[in-house]
Amino acid sequence: MKERKTEIARKTKETDIELTINLDKAGKLQVKTGIPFLNHMMDSFACHGRFALKIKAEGDLQVDPHHLIEDCGIVLGSAISKALGSPEGIQRAGYFSFPMDGSLANVALDLCGRPNLVWNVTLGETLLSDVDPNLFRDFYKGLADGLRATIHINVPYSDNDHHALEAAFKAFGRALREAVTRTRDNGILSTKGKIDG
Repeated sequence: MKERKTEIARKTKETDIELTINLDKAGKLQVKTGIPFLNHMMDSFACHGRFALKIKAEGDLQVDPHHLIEDCGIVLGSAISKALGSPEGIQRAGYFSFPMDGSLANVALDLCGRPNLVWNVTLGETLLSDVDPNLFRDFYKGLADGLRATIHINVPYSDNDHHALEAAFKAFGRALREAVTRTRDNGILSTKGKIDG
């Protein structure tokens, strides 16, 4: 079967991002965003989802990391959607619960064509690699919009923000792997016979 892969670029006055993803083949990860903690999270997502991922991203970090973090989410979501193409012949939904030391993250998602983010993650204000951890809600909101997916992320308890976010990225990778897994036929898993959007 043809590999589901794509390249996508997005340039604004605030950010310049190039991203390549292959949903069917794990490969060498090349993630360079200028934000070490974001690099680590994207590596965790791709490793546990078994996706080949390459990202080169630059942004106005002298202003604030917000623009780059949010836009990386938008571009990642758009790239996954483009690589998938038609919603036919995939599981469509996925769920994974990932424990990391004293933290637990539960991620459920539906590639339904309707963007929505439910974010039940309580984080502090201590910076991670000079980044406010609460900015990652904006990453996932951008991702849900770009992917046109419903994503629920719940962290019922955690021992620290690093583990909470890393568990969420790993759980998201695993849940997405399940959702994009091919079915034995080319039908669309929808009682309506179509996916919105």
